[in-house]
Amino acid sequence: MKSKIVIAVVIVLVVAGGLAGVKVLQIRTLIAAGKSFVQPPETISSAVAQAEKWTDSLTAVGSISAVQGVMVAPEVAGTVTEIDFESGATVAQGDLLVRLDTSSEEAQLRADEAQAELAKLNLERARKLRGTDTISQSDLDSAEAALKQTEADADGVRAVIAKKTIRAPFAGKLGIRQVNLGESLDVGKGIVSLQALSPAFADFSLPQQDLARLRTGLPAKVTTDTYPDKVFDGVLAAINPDLDTDTRNVRLRVALTNGEQLLRPGMFVRVELVFPEAQPVLAIPATAVLSAPFGDSVYVIEPATNSAGGLVVRQQFVRLGRARGDFVSVTSGLKAGDRIVSAGAFKLRNGSPVVENNELAPKPSNTPHPADS
Repeated sequence: MKSKIVIAVVIVLVVAGGLAGVKVLQIRTLIAAGKSFVQPPETISSAVAQAEKWTDSLTAVGSISAVQGVMVAPEVAGTVTEIDFESGATVAQGDLLVRLDTSSEEAQLRADEAQAELAKLNLERARKLRGTDTISQSDLDSAEAALKQTEADADGVRAVIAKKTIRAPFAGKLGIRQVNLGESLDVGKGIVSLQALSPAFADFSLPQQDLARLRTGLPAKVTTDTYPDKVFDGVLAAINPDLDTDTRNVRLRVALTNGEQLLRPGMFVRVELVFPEAQPVLAIPATAVLSAPFGDSVYVIEPATNSAGGLVVRQQFVRLGRARGDFVSVTSGLKAGDRIVSAGAFKLRNGSPVVENNELAPKPSNTPHPADS
């Protein structure tokens, strides 16, 4: 019985030893394969850090306002009896827009004019009688005062009639009509928007830190998504003397000719104030930069030092400056001529092998205009 147990134990040990040997051989094979494994290169796009000269500028988002703009509204209440304009029409200063009912005022005016004519005749008689000492000086003074009073009453009625005859206060373009014939208008009820579109202003704000660099007359470039291929030239026309106490920003205004009247009041625009002095910068595509809480970095492409050859990347921390279109300037960390990864950097790590393919990524531009924007 004991011999059988010993034989069984020996068999188990032999089997276990055989299995352990197989596992050891498998592990050694895997380790050898891992040591000989070469990571396949990642496909990336590359760019070269270029030394350029950029004109310095300040940019902000603003809105267009008209040199003159108003919502035409009545100063006195009344009923609309005549509308003498079409929506969207261009009008000259003084053109009739709307006439309100003046029938009662015209009747009152006729009565006042009759009273004024009577007062004038009474004054003439009083002057003759005063010349013969038939009446006193006080009677003559009363006649003169009565004439002035009746004339003032008539002038007051004429003023009301004039206010009910609503005309364009300046030349410009009308908006959409907001009243109808027979409608009763209250004081201040909007009739139509009137805007003088040429010239126009672009109003925007900049932080107080930029105030020392600002001066009227600086050239400005204004762009808007409405006309992506057009740049509107203007000049800095006004700088607000005080700052916003909440934001500490200074309010600015750029004057634009707007000869084609493409810019409309209320339109959002991008304003760039251009300084005449050009500054040297080191420019790289903004897509090359990896941002992280501990700093910005790029991957520099270098020749591999191992026997396999090819290209590898090295992570390099950089300090960034101004941006311009698809590019950003680097103030430290790179030098002109350094080749960097411009697309595909998110899948890399230090020492990763790479292969370049610059046909995959779109070309960066100083003035990008994406087709689907």
